[in-house]
Amino acid sequence: MTGRPEDQLGAFGPAEGRWLGNLGRLRDAVRQEVLRDQLAGLGPLRGGQARVLDAGCGQGTQALHLARAGHQVTGLDPSERLLGEFRRSLAAEPPEVAARVRLVQGTGEDAAQLAGTGFGAVLCHGVLMYQPDPVPLLAGLTAAAGPGGVLSLLVRNGLALAMRDGLRGDAAGALAAFGRLEYVNRLGLAARAHTPDQLDAILRPLGWRRAAWFGVRVFTDHRDEPAPAAGPLAGLLAAEREAGRTDPYRSVAALLHVVYQRA
Repeated sequence: MTGRPEDQLGAFGPAEGRWLGNLGRLRDAVRQEVLRDQLAGLGPLRGGQARVLDAGCGQGTQALHLARAGHQVTGLDPSERLLGEFRRSLAAEPPEVAARVRLVQGTGEDAAQLAGTGFGAVLCHGVLMYQPDPVPLLAGLTAAAGPGGVLSLLVRNGLALAMRDGLRGDAAGALAAFGRLEYVNRLGLAARAHTPDQLDAILRPLGWRRAAWFGVRVFTDHRDEPAPAAGPLAGLLAAEREAGRTDPYRSVAALLHVVYQRA
């Protein structure tokens, strides 16, 4: 995408309100907490003081977790509305946490020019599914990453696209999903799923090799209710964490967290 940030929201812009309205519900809680634990295990993020770029940071859930852990985080997003939500959350943080966060309006294609280079970890979560051509975005993120850095991608799982409709009891939708990667998501937006092999083929020429991959939201993708209390949620999260790193369960998760190391 090119042009001004406000011109680069693409299909997601009209759905921002629906996205914000889903925060804190069960599906969102599982996504954020499971992803948070998976990120904490990545090499550059095991200790404090890594430089992190969160491209498509949105309201900043993961970026804030990382800043609280001591990392220096740059949040990059084209949406002024979502960055505004991020700023409101920052205002409630202790000053030392807020000081570790820098917010920049723009897109990942221009990450190096807008946010700088040399990042030890580059995150791009829930963005690739809206890209007709992911190569410019991934090339832009590559330019921002430092030597030995990691790239963390969260994508819709192209290995098992029929699972969501099947779990919801929509047999016609499940049948239509077999052999396809295109779908309409719960925000009503046209989107595209990816498989690890497809991502490998794109990222290998850019100098990346796959280091790990996980499933996110194996048992709960069809559940729309509010998140339960801490006790019941803890047990559910424990099951989701284990399934997300265990075959064959991770292969049928709603989302894939695919991690690359700079070759």
